[in-house]
This record gives sequence, C-alpha cells and structure tokens, in this order.
Amino acid sequence: MRVSTTAVIRRGFAANKGGTVISPLSYLSSSFHDLSHKQRPFSPKPRIDFSCIHEVDDAVFLFREMLGMRPQPSVVHFNKLLSVVVKMKRYSIALNVFDKMRQLGIPVNQWTMNMVINCYCLLNRVDFGFAILGSFFKLGYEPDVTTFTTLIKGLFLDDKVVEAEKLFKNPGQKIDKGISPNTVTYNSVLQGLCNLGKWKDAKDLITEMVDHKVSLNVITFNILVDAFCKEGMVKEAEVVVEIMMQRNISPDVVTYNALIDGYSLVGQIDKARQVFDSMPGRGLKPCVISYNSLINGYCKKGKVEEAWLLFLEVPHNGLEYDVITYNTMLHGLFRAGRFAKGLKVFKDMQAQQGLLKRKLLVEAKTFLDEMYRRGLSLDSDTISLLIDRLQDEGHDVIPLETISKLLPKI
Repeated sequence: MRVSTTAVIRRGFAANKGGTVISPLSYLSSSFHDLSHKQRPFSPKPRIDFSCIHEVDDAVFLFREMLGMRPQPSVVHFNKLLSVVVKMKRYSIALNVFDKMRQLGIPVNQWTMNMVINCYCLLNRVDFGFAILGSFFKLGYEPDVTTFTTLIKGLFLDDKVVEAEKLFKNPGQKIDKGISPNTVTYNSVLQGLCNLGKWKDAKDLITEMVDHKVSLNVITFNILVDAFCKEGMVKEAEVVVEIMMQRNISPDVVTYNALIDGYSLVGQIDKARQVFDSMPGRGLKPCVISYNSLINGYCKKGKVEEAWLLFLEVPHNGLEYDVITYNTMLHGLFRAGRFAKGLKVFKDMQAQQGLLKRKLLVEAKTFLDEMYRRGLSLDSDTISLLIDRLQDEGHDVIPLETISKLLPKI
C-alpha cells in the first residue's frame, strides 16, 4: 500500500510541467455589553496605538475610545482592531464588535466582511458565513478569491466535503463568475482532502495545480508532509520532501517539525533526533514545537532522561515552555516514576502564572495521587498555589483532601 501511495505522489508532481446581518449574530452567547469597563483617557486625535492591546478587554476598551474620537477613525483603523482580536482567536468578540459597528453606522468594506465570514467559519458556522455573503451584494461589494477561499475552508471545517468540492469546482453557482482560485484556495482544499485521508483526490488536485500553472509553495508541501506524518506514513512524507527540494523549495521549520513528529509517532526516535539536529545546519532554529515533539517521542520510548535533558535545553536556547511542554514532560516523568523531577516541573509551573490551568490541574491530580501513594509530600508554597488555583477555577479539579494528604508530616 505504501509503495502505491508513493507512486501516486510522484505521478501527481510529475504531471505536465509546462448590508446589516441580524440572525447570524443572535446565536452568540458572549455579550459585548457584558464586558467590564475601564477608564481610559479620551483623545480627540485619531492616533491609535494598537500595541497597547495585550488581552481582549484592552481591544474592547480601545474600541470604545475609537467610538468617541472626532474625527472618527477610518475603516482601516477599525479593521486593524478587528484583525487584532481575530489573531487572539476571540472570534465571538470580533463578531460583537462588528455588530456594534453596524448598529452605529460605522462604514465597513470588503476586508471587514471577509474577516467576519472567516470568524463564522472558524466557529463552525459556515451557514452564517453565507448569510454574510448575502450582505456583500446588498452593500454593493463584490466577493473576491479570499471570500471564496474562506467559505471553502469553512465548509471543510464543518465536514461539508461535498459542498466544499462543489464550490471549489463551480464558484459561479454561489459566489460570482470570473473568480479564479489561487494557491491559497488550492492549499485550503488540499488541507481538507488530506485531513480526510483522500490521497487520490489530493494527488489529482496537485496535478491540476501543475496543469493550471498554479504555484506550489512551501505551504502546499507542508500540508502533505504533515498529513502523511500524522498518519505514520513517513516514507511518503520523505518522498514529498525529496520532490520539494528538487523543485528548489526549501523545507522550513514547519516541515522539520512535521518530520520530527512523524518519526516519533512511529517510534523512530533516532531518526527524529537526526532531523532535529540537522536544523541549525540548514539555517533553521528549532522552536518550542520542535522540542515538544521530540520530548514526547523520547517519553513514549521510555527514554525519560533524554527527554529531561531536552526539556532543560529549552530556556537555554532562548525559548519558553508552553502548556504542551509542561504537560508532556510531567506525564513522561509520572509514567517513569520520576517524582523528584516531576515535582521540579510542577514547581516550575508555579513561576509561570498563566500555565497552571484546568487541563494541567487534571494532569496534576494524577501526579499528586501517585505522590501520596509513594509517601511523598509537597512544600507549603506549592500547596498554597494549588489552593489559590482551586479558588480561581471555582471547582474541585483537585479535591482539597488530595492536597491535605500531601501536607508535610510534623
């Protein structure tokens, strides 16, 4: 099966080289008006500092300031604010801001509408995305290839594969004749097909891209490499990388991260390490995702000491641990019975105030239960932190009796 799949990939690459919307917003549970108010200085000059936005509340407060500015900021400024909120992945808030803009008669443009459609698609409400499409026409805007591509991605995210393929092949049926799919569009369809394991269709799509002289870029290849690696099909991923380099497209950090993850998944940890170690020689710096994948691979192979040494490397290379790093290392140490080092990781989490969240608390409960079983105890600072987190969370993720059992014996 693998040989035939590889052949299919090679053949694919070797092809001929020559208005106001009301109903969509009504489902949102979060309310723009429910957000807390803060006093911010009023400035009559439309000089807007978007660098002050560190959390979503900051964006909402800045939006309120902008509403009071005279002259009113342009649509470009409001779009910039929306894009910041979208990058924070607070899609419902972005939609509420948009709704408020429409209520107040603040002008919008094609870019605004495309962002709103994207938000609905990312919330798995592509149906509302199409409702916004209706507003495009009412407001006199012409949907473009970005609109087209976003809706296709939304259909795939909503598991509406047939509809996505129909829209891709016949955009004139639902959007507008004359729109030609670009590389981003093809990549979106390719991602959807690969996620479903439709390799033959993916090969046909690559052939179509080559035939239609649509550029294959590093993202195109990374989609294939990542998809094959996630399926444990590392041989096929290697073929894609080989073709990639033959076409003078250099693998990037994303490519290498996918390979590291793929080799780790199939237990080829030595190969994963070789890929990791080869990155600097190619002018690439491993990122925290690179480390997370390799740490996970070592832990799964029971090589916890190697994982631990990698874990210690992260800050020395100018990187910061994330939730996945801590969770992977903690779980690996727990399974190996390395509770002393596990406690060190647990304490390190204390210093990273934003990291001891519910998903880590659940992992921590298992760890704490095992500590108690082995007769180990926690210091008062760690116990105090856990109690504070329980109060913040408002539920018994880690019951107090679990913590009390770990109090130092007096």
